[in-house]
Amino acid sequence: QVQLVESGGGLVQAGGSLRLSCAVSGRTLSTYTMGWFRQAPGKEREFVGAISVSGALRDYADSVKCRFTISRDNAKNTVYLQMNSLKPEDTAVYYCAANRGWYRDQYKYDYWGQGTQVTVSS
Repeated sequence: QVQLVESGGGLVQAGGSLRLSCAVSGRTLSTYTMGWFRQAPGKEREFVGAISVSGALRDYADSVKCRFTISRDNAKNTVYLQMNSLKPEDTAVYYCAANRGWYRDQYKYDYWGQGTQVTVSS
């Protein structure tokens, strides 16, 4: 079983930055593709980005491309989401998730964290 715990959320002003972390336990991180998703109030959960096992491949939603960066430290079993130039529309609960493929589809992900709230004020 794999456990994922997100941290680093909070309240930030528009234009600011936050870095989210996702700590993985139970299995080694190095065998999983890791994804970040978010869900805003009243909206469906949506794909934010993903990083491959080695970190060589990264994929981002158009809405966050060039502002958000995903990285991973397999030795620390941790994945990061660096969020810059934040906008009010980035306000959501952010989730990390793990799978053994390469997907944007949330239903392909096997393990999920509990989420961390990010609120961007205007």
